Amino acid sequence: MPAEDTRLTDAALMREAVALARDNMRGGGRPFGAVVAFEGQVVARGVNEILASHDPTAHAEIQAIRHASRALGRPRLDGCVVYASGHPCPMCMAAMHMCGIARAFYAYSNEDGEPYGLSTAAVYAQMALPPEGQSLPLRALRPDGEDGLYAEWQAAGRP
Repeated sequence: MPAEDTRLTDAALMREAVALARDNMRGGGRPFGAVVAFEGQVVARGVNEILASHDPTAHAEIQAIRHASRALGRPRLDGCVVYASGHPCPMCMAAMHMCGIARAFYAYSNEDGEPYGLSTAAVYAQMALPPEGQSLPLRALRPDGEDGLYAEWQAAGRP
């Protein structure tokens, strides 16, 4: 008899992300939850913890990615899929790109969140501008005589 297929569907995984968001909201947090899955199996879960932790980077997707990396014992999450209750912000999208997430889904759009102050569309608009046109100034400033940091890193054989 073949082994039972215990993989969850995309819809079931998204329902779990939304349930996490609702539970987090009922506990005093923001209404965001996320699940990281690999081949239909939950690897990790996360909820938005910015209010509890006073950490503005503690978004549900980031928390789920952190937990998934620890659970799998590696920083790369190639082949994993993120299910987010809300449209991921640019920070969360960047993290997904950087760790190799294969696909991502969201339940509630920026348009859905806008009337409640939960949209990150304005941040996406800023990020679409060239750095010199963004509202947050970013300029290069290397101390005199500083030029070997990356070469030192490579010479040390760091991964």
